[in-house]
Amino acid sequence: MKIALKEALWPIFLLPLIALGNPAIALLFGAGLAIFTGASRSRAAAKISTYSLQAAIVLLGFKFGFDQVIEIGANYGILLFLYVPTVILVGVLLGWLINKDHVSSQLITHGTAICGGTAIVSLSPIIRANQEQTAIALTLIFFFNAIALFSFPLIGQILDLSQEQFGIWAALAIHDTSSVVATSSLYGEESLAVATTAKLARTLWILPILLITSISQGFSKKEVSIPWFISLFLLAAASSSLIVFPPFLLEMIFKTSNILIVIALFYIGTSLTRETLKELKWPVAIHATALWGGVVVLTLYGAYNFL
Repeated sequence: MKIALKEALWPIFLLPLIALGNPAIALLFGAGLAIFTGASRSRAAAKISTYSLQAAIVLLGFKFGFDQVIEIGANYGILLFLYVPTVILVGVLLGWLINKDHVSSQLITHGTAICGGTAIVSLSPIIRANQEQTAIALTLIFFFNAIALFSFPLIGQILDLSQEQFGIWAALAIHDTSSVVATSSLYGEESLAVATTAKLARTLWILPILLITSISQGFSKKEVSIPWFISLFLLAAASSSLIVFPPFLLEMIFKTSNILIVIALFYIGTSLTRETLKELKWPVAIHATALWGGVVVLTLYGAYNFL
């Protein structure tokens, strides 16, 4: 009852965070609040974070326009096609060397290669991961996302990365779509457009991966479909190219999207609990850190030197 009351009061803390407009601070504040109160993340919080992020991405489609989305997809299509299987291959090899927990190794590898928490949660029931394995993988992804949120914009400024360079680096090196959108939005609107579009294309890899894994695990039937918000994002972008929206309306849409991102990051932060921190294991942590560290360095090198 006490925990429920505390969670009911959490939206009050969102008001100053929304006014501040910084998703990185919202993420840390949500995490601090969850750890301080000792509350476990509720289903309501999980739904709020998911739907807020998805709605924010759909609204960004009105801002970008279909022509811009197509151009970004065409420019980086081959890179995105090769990136995911390459990371999966490296992740499997690292897992074989470092992490003897085969199930955790799969969660870490596919979470890093595709879309972080979404891939982990989707894959967990298929490979029969237990609650502890899933929680550990999600906690590690949370830490990496938090590090990226605060460090990537600073690194980008130090190296004087262009908006395009930073956008593609964020899209490839950051796990979750929420953190890709939040981090790139801190760097600039053009960076946000590149990062969001490239990340959504990368996320589509979850479809064949889930299908292949389901078949290999003996599932006779598994529903795998394109996430609805990606379809709506493309529809919004197409309508923006066909209809000339007033500038003030586009500005309102963009500000609403930013508010939704802050809300999503706050509730994502509440997923970090005392229980998950206690469950961390060194082999899994080393595997995840080595794989992500390699991805960050190599994608930064590629973006800096070849874009």
